[in-house]
Amino acid sequence: MSQTSRERVTRCLRFEYPDRVPRDLWTLPWATNRFPETLETMRRRFPTDFGGPANVYLPSSRTRGERYDAGEFTDEWGCKFINIQAGVHGEVKEPVLPNIADWQSVLPPHETLPEDRIHARDTVNRSCAETDLFMKGACCPRPWERYQFLRGTAASMMDFMQPENGVEELLSLIHQFYLEEIEFWVTTDVDAIMFMDDWGAQQQLLIPPDIWRTYFKPLYRDYCDIAHAHGKFVFMHSDGYIAEIYEDII
Repeated sequence: MSQTSRERVTRCLRFEYPDRVPRDLWTLPWATNRFPETLETMRRRFPTDFGGPANVYLPSSRTRGERYDAGEFTDEWGCKFINIQAGVHGEVKEPVLPNIADWQSVLPPHETLPEDRIHARDTVNRSCAETDLFMKGACCPRPWERYQFLRGTAASMMDFMQPENGVEELLSLIHQFYLEEIEFWVTTDVDAIMFMDDWGAQQQLLIPPDIWRTYFKPLYRDYCDIAHAHGKFVFMHSDGYIAEIYEDII
C-alpha cells in the first residue's frame, strides 16, 4: 500500500519498513542556474519527500546584499561574506570579532524571531496541515560554523586548542540563541528540527575528538533533548570525514 511522504520518512526513522527509501535533493543556486532542465527532470522523476513551512522570520536591519550573489553579503549577525562566484556561499575574510575578549559586543539577531509567537505558530501549523510531505522546521542551529563566521576559521581553531577568557562565553551566547529558536519550533506541528555543522576535513575531524566532545557534543545533546521531549525527530548535517564521532552522534 502506497504511503505518504510523511508516513514514509517516519517509518524509515522508526525502522518500520517504508514502501521505499525516502529521498531529498539539496542544491545551491549555482546548480539551478547552470543545469535547470536537468534538475527539473530529476525532481519530476524523483520528487522529494521533505518540505518546509511558510517563512515566519522577520527581516534584520543588519542584512545587506544577497547571500548567493557575487560580491559582498552581510548576514543577520553582522558577518560579512565575500563571494567570488554567483550561486554559492561566500567566505568571511574580515571577522567582526578579531579579539575574543570583546565577545560581549556580539549581538545575536533576536529581532528576526517572530514577535507574535501564536500567529507564527498558526502559520507554520497551516503549512504542515496542507501537505503530506515530512516537514522540517526552518531553524538550523550551527554553533561551530557561527563561531567561525564571527571569529574566522584559523582563530576559531586556536580558540579551542588554547582556550582563553571569552571562548566559552561566546559559544554559550550562540548556543542560547539557537535554543530559543528551537524552543519555538518544537511547539509547532513540524515533524522534525534540523541542525548542522561541517566538521570533517578530508581525513579527520577539524579539531581533536576529545575537544569536540567537551565543547560541542553537549550543545547538540541539548538540541536533541528539546526536540525529543516534544516528540520531534532530529536531523544533523555535516560534511567531510567525521567517522571519529559517529558513536557520539548516535
